[in-house]
Amino acid sequence: MSPRRTRRPPEPAPRPPGPERLESWPDGEWVIRPVPGAATAKTYRCPGCDQEIPPGMPHLVAWPSLDPGPAERRHWHRPCWQRRMQRRPGRRVGR
Repeated sequence: MSPRRTRRPPEPAPRPPGPERLESWPDGEWVIRPVPGAATAKTYRCPGCDQEIPPGMPHLVAWPSLDPGPAERRHWHRPCWQRRMQRRPGRRVGR
């Protein structure tokens, strides 16, 4: 008699990114998509704080609504996105 094989339940598929929404800011209209941590598999760099967003960390993706090309998408920490209009131009943090 052959040994019995234990079957593992299939792993759940990662959740798709959250629904997109449109936000109006003084610098224009932006499309915002929340990204749950389970849906991230690579490291991104936040343009707000210039720090890495590691895989598994929830964050958001933003791009101008008038130019929806993939090259315009940026991955942001949520607090960095909320405070981005308060940043001063010039030197980047950590440099």
